[in-house]
Amino acid sequence: MAGFMLRFLFSNLLISCILLLLILFRMLLKHTLTSRMQYHLWYVMFGLLSVPFLPFPVTGFPPLFSWIGRLRSMASAYTANFTEGALYPDIASSPGALQDFALSAGGTDPSAVGMALSAVWLTGILLMLLLMIRSRRHFWQIRQSALPLQNKEIQRLYRSCLKELKITADIPIYSTAFLKSPVIAGTFRPCIYLPIHLISDCPTSRLRYMLLHELQHFRHKDTLAGCLMDLVLILYWFNPMIWYALREMRSDREIACDAAVLDHLKESDRRDYGYTLLELAERYSPASFSSSVSISGSMRQMQKRILHIAAYQKSSLRQKVKGYLFFCILAALLSGLAPVLSTRAADRNIYQWDTSSENIFMIDLSSCFHEYNGSFVLYDLNEDIWKIYNMDHALLRTSPDSTYKIYDALFGLEEQIITPQDSFMAWDGRKYPFDVWNADQDLHSAMQSSVNWYFQKIDEQLGRAAVRRYIRRISYGNEAIRADLSSYWMESSLKISPVEQVLLLKDLYLNRFDFAPEHTESVKNSICLLSSGQKSLYGKTGTGRVDGQDISGWFIGFMETDDNTFFFATRIQKDEGAAGSRAAGITLSVLAALGL
Repeated sequence: MAGFMLRFLFSNLLISCILLLLILFRMLLKHTLTSRMQYHLWYVMFGLLSVPFLPFPVTGFPPLFSWIGRLRSMASAYTANFTEGALYPDIASSPGALQDFALSAGGTDPSAVGMALSAVWLTGILLMLLLMIRSRRHFWQIRQSALPLQNKEIQRLYRSCLKELKITADIPIYSTAFLKSPVIAGTFRPCIYLPIHLISDCPTSRLRYMLLHELQHFRHKDTLAGCLMDLVLILYWFNPMIWYALREMRSDREIACDAAVLDHLKESDRRDYGYTLLELAERYSPASFSSSVSISGSMRQMQKRILHIAAYQKSSLRQKVKGYLFFCILAALLSGLAPVLSTRAADRNIYQWDTSSENIFMIDLSSCFHEYNGSFVLYDLNEDIWKIYNMDHALLRTSPDSTYKIYDALFGLEEQIITPQDSFMAWDGRKYPFDVWNADQDLHSAMQSSVNWYFQKIDEQLGRAAVRRYIRRISYGNEAIRADLSSYWMESSLKISPVEQVLLLKDLYLNRFDFAPEHTESVKNSICLLSSGQKSLYGKTGTGRVDGQDISGWFIGFMETDDNTFFFATRIQKDEGAAGSRAAGITLSVLAALGL
């Protein structure tokens, strides 16, 4: 929640800039777009305002088209049902090969600033909800006191208006003493409410204009727009730009409704319609309940509407087509900005993978993962094919834990803290919870037994600046080492996704990092689990242990055959029991089922 709030506030800054663009475009195109199109342009705003709350990243137009183009290859993705088998016997019995050693880390507290902001935001939402409920309660009281319209003449006029606009729906009409201007209210079952003083004092011709206006609101579903406005105000109560935009939208809604009425009226009646608005302006009293639509409005709105009526000219077909074209272009341009507002896209914990040129096949491994939430990623080097189980989880970044030691060793070799010929480090005599850690180590033994102190000493000699430089050089996950050098990779700031793990392993294998070949080879040898005449298996486990519970397990590596190489990454998560060794068991079962 804290992380979302910080990203949501950043999205609001961008939303404000986009709304300024929208307002600028409306000003530039006010003589090109029809009144109705100017009003409908605000619906693009509703779409943009929903983006930060979507549970998935929003894709822009060019990536979206490329994604559609990939559906053909994705549609052919096969679904395999695997049953988990036993581990490879020779690996399982190999001493230390798949042992998993991890120290417990304390739970990390969420951002205090983010939590405080979240509390303020939620408090504001609660207050807005209370105000909306109070407003609806006031409307309910008015509705309870309203009576079905009894005046026969007005009833005939109302039926005539329905017939004029070709409305067949049953829209009840009521009279009330608690309003000063006509109102249509109700989202799903709208009703029209006429003030009693208008029924008795207002000429029939002007009542007709009022009824036509409210019925035009019904035809264009403006009460639904009112509900959307209320929802936006509840969620974005703190953003003054939203308040201003909604005020302008309400004004545009009334102008668009006026235009619809003027289109329907004879030219000789248009001046009388304007006089009707002026008369209502003198008697105006703001409605105290939300989600209603009234012919009246604020004095500023009424002034704009009168000026619009005075200058009104019916649009020609050419003007409508031209306006529609500009509307579509503008709506597309504004919608194309949606990806920058996504809190998911801004989330550094989600890897934004460009899959436009990748051959991806989704596979079903749910029978292998059992009670674990997890993912499996496999890349076939020769065929350039990805096989993935649980894509959402495969793109989620979490702490790498001991799998990071592969690259930490590589950094130490590059800086000659250790060398392929001499990687010895003496034990300092400190007692650790695992006996194998309480001894001198070299790279192979430290990697096989996942000895934390060995790699922590490498980092101490590297220094924070060098570690950061190397992490950025290979683009490791979110590249964040904000925590202490002894623990930044251990359920802390550094995070990576299974897909990124495979991409990095491939680059390591092909030496695309441009490290010394002998250093890359030395790291590869340190994670070798099995080597036979035809196949070699390389891998590293990692366990995330928090407050004594194994909550995250990794197994990453690659399989070499005579003529191909397969890179893989498995991650499992659970409140307890999700160790790296368990992830390794699942991985080996899947590899066996795939014939590897």
